Amino acid sequence: MERSGVINIYKEAGYTSHDVVAKLRGILKQKKIGHTGTLDPQAQGVLPVCLGKGTKLCDLLADHDKEYEAVLRLGITTDTQDMEGTILKELSVQVSEEEVRTCILSFQGEQQQVPPMYSALKVNGKKLYELAREGKVVERKARPVTFHNIEVLWMELPKVKIRVQCSKGTYIRTLLEDIAAAMGQKGTMSALRRTTAGVYTEADAHTLEEIQAAKDAGPEALQALMLPVESVFESLPLLVVEPRAEQHLYNGCPTSRYPAADGRYRVRNAEGQFLGLANITGGVLKVEKLFVERN
Repeated sequence: MERSGVINIYKEAGYTSHDVVAKLRGILKQKKIGHTGTLDPQAQGVLPVCLGKGTKLCDLLADHDKEYEAVLRLGITTDTQDMEGTILKELSVQVSEEEVRTCILSFQGEQQQVPPMYSALKVNGKKLYELAREGKVVERKARPVTFHNIEVLWMELPKVKIRVQCSKGTYIRTLLEDIAAAMGQKGTMSALRRTTAGVYTEADAHTLEEIQAAKDAGPEALQALMLPVESVFESLPLLVVEPRAEQHLYNGCPTSRYPAADGRYRVRNAEGQFLGLANITGGVLKVEKLFVERN
């Protein structure tokens, strides 16, 4: 039986995001599984994984804001922007705690960030980290990112730990190296943990070992760890549609003169089944994304 929904995984260090999906396929005996955004192998933390019809969520969840806790190690620079790479330079740290704090907080807001070579982004069909391993460096365009909030948690130079709330597509490794460079210093990431991804938090995440234990305990124990697709959109207002409008949604046809306020909605049918997302603009109801198939 194919399961559909989301499991909030706590990814442990040493696993790639792909490893997590592969291990879950083995535990659950299900092929249709996808993750919602890559975490570095050394990183820990929240990695929502989608199953069955829930895999339609992968792109949507990847767009959500994230929160991380990370440690910047000043005085060192590596080829991967973290301590997993080869050390390129090691210098003494010539900066005060107050200068570090001021510089870190100055990165709040909108920034332009150049993606690192050691990343999964593709150039001409090839991942950047594959090119980097071949010793190649290619030009990468800076991309707009937003750091909604940056907080210094503790500081014991040459190390400083920060909490970052940020938009999609942000590389914390690059942020830390950029912070060091802005102070005229070298720096690299020595630890990273994702504490929040969209509506999913570290407190509600489960390790692969816990998933295996639930599977061994029986279907009910495993089901208790799964979250319905609709849970992702609980902040959206609910719209219950009658059969005629439901049919229009399945067919992709707009429904004109729809009696509801303009906005984005999560949609159920008259029987209470979650259908997907829809938008109302100028009284016209139009489907955004369906998570069920037409009966």
